Amino acid sequence: MLTVKDLHKSYQVGNATYEVLKGVSLTVDEGAFVAVMGPSGSGKTTLLNCISCYIPADHGSILLGNTELARLGEDTLAEIRNRKLGFVFQDFLLLDGLTVRENILLPAIIGGTISATTEARADQLCDVFGIAAIRDKYPAEISGGEKQRTAVARALINHPLLILADEPTGNLDSKSSRAVIRSFEQAKAALGATIFMVTHDSFASSFCDQVVILRDGVVWQTLHKGTLSRNDFQDQLLDAIREMGKE
Repeated sequence: MLTVKDLHKSYQVGNATYEVLKGVSLTVDEGAFVAVMGPSGSGKTTLLNCISCYIPADHGSILLGNTELARLGEDTLAEIRNRKLGFVFQDFLLLDGLTVRENILLPAIIGGTISATTEARADQLCDVFGIAAIRDKYPAEISGGEKQRTAVARALINHPLLILADEPTGNLDSKSSRAVIRSFEQAKAALGATIFMVTHDSFASSFCDQVVILRDGVVWQTLHKGTLSRNDFQDQLLDAIREMGKE
């Protein structure tokens, strides 16, 4: 599904060069829920931005299916972002003047693919994520958790190959955070979604199939949940974070 190979990215500030990604390689399988964790400055957000090609990598390969993203022109990339990638942001980025249902349909409207089938999918997504009762309300009238579930539904409207989520629980209380993670679980179970989530939250990561831990621009460790319970996997994550802190 997604294969990142030897990814490098640096920034030039004055005469100084700061290398943020130093040869990151990872794989996300179809239908997997994968998290990327790491301390501030480890390269998490830069990695996400390189995968979406919002910023260019200096070196390396990013394969979405069989498509090498880094070699595509901007017009083709824009189409892939709209049709093959779904985005969930920390700040929701819902349009206040649109209803919940209209916000969900927005990528299809922008892409010119709105149809009776698309509208039926929007209604299906409202049912899957438990927001059917609020689909005619506006963002100012709903809770933070409902806004984020709307954002997840919007990310899925065009049947994307991959959802990219940037700190999706960062601004939420524990109850709303759990509701958002549940929506990702529902997206995976009911819709076969593949999710790649950047987060600092070990609780959110403990629901994932795989957690990639970055440190200083490299993959420090990759943990797989396997048959572990959520609590045991979170304990394993916390042990790894403590070990990284000691080193």
